[in-house]
This record gives sequence, C-alpha cells and structure tokens, in this order.
Amino acid sequence: MFAQLLILSANTLLGASFKIAGRCSQGLSSSRFLSYQLKEFLRAKMESDALAWGDKLVLRGLSFHGFHGAKPEERKLGQKFVVDIDAWMDLAAAGKTDHLSDTVSYTAIYDIAKEILEGTPHNLLESVAQKIAITTLTNHKEILAVRVKVGKPHVAVRGPVEYLGVEIYRRRSDLSG
Repeated sequence: MFAQLLILSANTLLGASFKIAGRCSQGLSSSRFLSYQLKEFLRAKMESDALAWGDKLVLRGLSFHGFHGAKPEERKLGQKFVVDIDAWMDLAAAGKTDHLSDTVSYTAIYDIAKEILEGTPHNLLESVAQKIAITTLTNHKEILAVRVKVGKPHVAVRGPVEYLGVEIYRRRSDLSG
C-alpha cells in the first residue's frame, strides 16, 4: 500500500511539473499553480488514507427481491439481489460515548438499499449501486465514502457462478462534480 502511494505521489508531482510549463505559457504563475496542485494532491492523499486506514460501517449479505435488469423477464418476474456496503466515517466518538447519536445507524443505510432495490426498476446494476451510494452520501454528511457491491445470484449464464454484479466506490468529493 505504501509503495502504491509513493508511486502515485511521484506520478502526481511529475504530472504537475509538465502542467506547470503549460500553465505558465497560459499566463498563470508557476507558484500559484504549484500551490493549487499541492493542495489538491494533499486533499486526495488524506481522502485516500482515510479510506485505507479509516473506520467504517459494514453491512454484508443484504438480500432483496427486485425487478432490475435490461431483459423483459427480469422486469416481469424479478429476482434476488445481494448487497454489501461499506461506509467510511470517523467512529471514534461513538466508540468513546457508546451513543447511537455519534454514529450512523446501520438500519438507516439498510433502509436506503431496501428502498432502492425494492423500488423503481433500473436497467443496470451500475445505476442501482450509484443510487445507493449517492443517496447514502447525501443523507449522511458524516460519511466520507461508500463502497457498494450489488450482485445477481440467479443469472442465466452457461456455467456455475456464485453471483454476477458490480462494485463501485464513491467519495463525498464525487458529489460536487
């Protein structure tokens, strides 16, 4: 992990030096541009560190019946979906106080997944996972990032599978874009 961060840091700084030359020719001072790049790099690194080493809520094996899919039979008959969610946030206060008000209740995140999986059909699992992630981040400002995995255990393929699905990561910073 440390080696990956070091390589990322070197690549980011190398990329910044190439951008400086381009920005200076566009009239931006190299010091202002470098300051901006450094701030962005540090913000991204802190967010990355929080995800790698930070606390998280963990929801595993959530199971729902929904009508998502691009095929007509999926929309008509429905099928089982399995969901795993990780929600990164600081859990230190809750660990010290033992008060639910110092964390986000698992049931609040479960309810988001349930409403989306059992609600309006989507063609793609990517869209289902995205909606769960964005709704979780929007409704719970304390959460820095989420990982959502949505799988179909009973999918028509030629061969044995546990499930097929998608896994996405969304950060709070993704909401502004």
